Amino acid sequence: MGEMSLLTIVLAALAFFVVGALWYGVIFGKAWQKAAGMSDEQIQSGSMLKIFGLTFLFELLIATVLAHQFAMTGASDRAIMMISVGFAVGVMIPAIGINYLYLRKTAAHFFIDAGHFIVGMTAMGSVFALMN
Repeated sequence: MGEMSLLTIVLAALAFFVVGALWYGVIFGKAWQKAAGMSDEQIQSGSMLKIFGLTFLFELLIATVLAHQFAMTGASDRAIMMISVGFAVGVMIPAIGINYLYLRKTAAHFFIDAGHFIVGMTAMGSVFALMN
């Protein structure tokens, strides 16, 4: 059984967070806002400290779960990437897909968010592989 590195966990979560900042900022910000049906006023009305803080905590939790998986299995760099991306494709995206069906979210909204999970988990896995 391998060790879990707190530094690697934080860096992996930070990588996912940076992807999200770019994804929902400069890359798909306006498209996501339109797909979500949110006005500028609604976007600005939320507590950014709370939203960003909880986002990072959730990403730390994801990174911790992955770190535990990698430590328990002694995963190779290739396995780390397969598990990270596989988790996005096989667990995270279907879960939001189910929720979005019931919430009547648009396909555009789903694909923007699903893309974020794939790219974010790829970034997270890359940090784990680089630090392995």
